[in-house]
Amino acid sequence: MDEQQKHSETTRPAAPASPPSASGAPGAVKRHRGRNLALLVAALVILGVVLWRWHPWGGPGGGASGASSASGGSGVSGVSGGRAGRGGPGGMANMPQPVHVATVTQGEMPVVLTALGTVTPLASVTVLPQLSGVLQDVYFKEGQMVKKGDVLAQIDPRPYQISLDNAQGTLARDEALLQTARLDLKRYQTLLAQDSIASQQVDTQASLVRQYEGTVKSDKANIDTYKLDLAYARITAPVSGRVGLRQVDPGNYVTPSLTNGIVVITQLQPISVIFTTSEDNLQQILQQTQTGAKLSVTAYDRSNTTSLEGGTLETLDNQIDTTTGTVKLRAVFQNTKSLLFPNQFVNTRLLVNTIKDAVIVPTPAVLNGSMGQFVYVVKPDNTVSVRPVKVGPVDGERTSIKSGLQVGERVVIDGSDRLKEGAKITIPAEKPRGASGAHGASGAAFASGASGARAHRGKHAAQASQ
Repeated sequence: MDEQQKHSETTRPAAPASPPSASGAPGAVKRHRGRNLALLVAALVILGVVLWRWHPWGGPGGGASGASSASGGSGVSGVSGGRAGRGGPGGMANMPQPVHVATVTQGEMPVVLTALGTVTPLASVTVLPQLSGVLQDVYFKEGQMVKKGDVLAQIDPRPYQISLDNAQGTLARDEALLQTARLDLKRYQTLLAQDSIASQQVDTQASLVRQYEGTVKSDKANIDTYKLDLAYARITAPVSGRVGLRQVDPGNYVTPSLTNGIVVITQLQPISVIFTTSEDNLQQILQQTQTGAKLSVTAYDRSNTTSLEGGTLETLDNQIDTTTGTVKLRAVFQNTKSLLFPNQFVNTRLLVNTIKDAVIVPTPAVLNGSMGQFVYVVKPDNTVSVRPVKVGPVDGERTSIKSGLQVGERVVIDGSDRLKEGAKITIPAEKPRGASGAHGASGAAFASGASGARAHRGKHAAQASQ
């Protein structure tokens, strides 16, 4: 029986070889996934270290701390060490801010009133004919400068010359009649003295003499009238100035009712500028003009950059405009270079007064805040302090300070938007020459931190391969 069992066992086909254990394959996959995960974590840590060192939060000591953490500890501890060395994002607030400063000075500050004005000629005349007739000749050129009394045009004088001759003939006749009447009156007076004629005849003759005398006076007046007409036939310039465009050509029949006249003459030298100022400035202007002072006025172009002409204040209007609360003023300019043109818009600057020994700062130094106007004053330890000030007159780039500053103090004129009370500052002109060395040190620290990061990355790679 035992032999049959042995035979059956020997004749039974051999079972196939059992496959490898199923537990071995999952273990290998887990080890492969763990290695990849370790490599990914190491890469992320190294990338975080590099980005942290290049981030603008970094300070000069970041590289050194990063290097020490990379050489002595894990990547995570290196990142935390770098963050601690930089002090976080708030480190920027403690850094000195670069600014520009200026010194408070003392000098003269002009009190200037600025206003828009219009160039207005002192005289603008439309030349009209004063009698009717044919315009024979025109003696001017358009745009020509003429003087008062220059002949501009000629109207046909012949009709008026004939009338003058007629009046002169009438005068000669009436003068002869007057002479005869006077001789007769003298004879009648002699006969009356001899009691040869009646006194009534003498009185009649005396009345006739007075009648002829009146006629002669009338004839002389007619002669003067026709002489004046001949003078009006020659049209002359009533004022000195510049001739405009000709309105009537020679050959036209002109009359005193001509609409546009013959030409317009505008006086250019001297010329005036009319401008307005607020009624609040009226008192200080009157205080100066009532003492006889001549206030200086300067005219600038439209851009308010180029000075055109200097003049003086001539007069003020006699009332304030209630709709605008302003008063008109007239300034006179000689206009020798003809830079001021009629109806031109200009910027006027009226010098009202000059303050002596005024405290002056650059205008950008004065800031406005909830407390009012203030400046940043630079202390000897290169920190700033907020100082409220009271501002006086302003002259473009300069501002006078009534109170709050002393001569010789330094104020911030640029870079004040990043400042606050007690903030530290650096002045670019006062930087030490060793600043480049400090930059080199920070660069060296960054280089050492980068090499430490590379060593750290190699360490993680070796661990992952194991």
